[in-house]
Amino acid sequence: MKILIAGATGAIGQALLRQLYGRGDVVMGMVRSAAAAQSLSALGAEPVIADAFDTSAVAEALRRVRPDVVINELTALPKHYTPGDMQAAAEHDRKVRVAGNINLLAGMQAAGVRRYLLQSSALWYEPGPTLAKEDAHFAFEASPGIAAGTRTYAELESAAFNTGGVEVVALRYGFFYGPGTWYTKDGDIGDQVRQRQVPIVGAGRGVSSYVHIDDAAAATVAAFHCAPGVYNISDDDPSEQRIWLPAFARYADAPEPPHVTEEQALQSVGADVVYYATRLRGASNAKAKRELDFHPRPLEWLHTTKAGED
Repeated sequence: MKILIAGATGAIGQALLRQLYGRGDVVMGMVRSAAAAQSLSALGAEPVIADAFDTSAVAEALRRVRPDVVINELTALPKHYTPGDMQAAAEHDRKVRVAGNINLLAGMQAAGVRRYLLQSSALWYEPGPTLAKEDAHFAFEASPGIAAGTRTYAELESAAFNTGGVEVVALRYGFFYGPGTWYTKDGDIGDQVRQRQVPIVGAGRGVSSYVHIDDAAAATVAAFHCAPGVYNISDDDPSEQRIWLPAFARYADAPEPPHVTEEQALQSVGADVVYYATRLRGASNAKAKRELDFHPRPLEWLHTTKAGED
């Protein structure tokens, strides 16, 4: 197969390159510059130079290489995961995702490319008592930053599924952890937890869904041949903040996280952090396990902690 990855130098893009290595496919990555092309070549992929914002350049690239599958993993996320950094990066990240999505879809239509895999999110379903299946609504009435994110993902999915002649698979990933992500023992979240900068907020009842970056990549490769539609790509261990955060702290050799009230957190870190900690809804991966033969590994810090306690 001929596979084109937009966003191939990011964490999920690099994980995809690891998954695809040695399969015999022609793997290409869309990058903006010659410098990025060099980096991509070192990862074992063929560079295709086109700026995601440049409609004609994207169309020409797709016409020239005519891939069997286009994978859209375009993001512009900050290096550090803090409320301030995320807020500062949000608007550019949204523009990259929206423009890239529109231009890739238009180029695919013009070039007759049919299979499109789109990065979406399983993180922001509207609150509810059970794990959210793919038909649950997004949390459009959430805190400001999260509500804006849900609107962006809804816009991306709507544009894709309403593009004629294209088979769309929307992959709603959980929080990535593992190599190249924020959620590692020695990564950004590990450092913040060791400095006691990540508190349990209120009762800590918000439920987070994670997925190892390599498991997310494996599910993405499996989606080359699945039925079009939406799939939650998350692990088997959705857990409340009051459970996963102390476990992560022990895993990262950190002290117990502090506890703060919702009011204190609103004043210090803002409404989005409070929402994550108190109202976030976990995602069901049953469809992906059934239709993609998805077998995510146990969540590292929960099961490491349990094994150590045993």
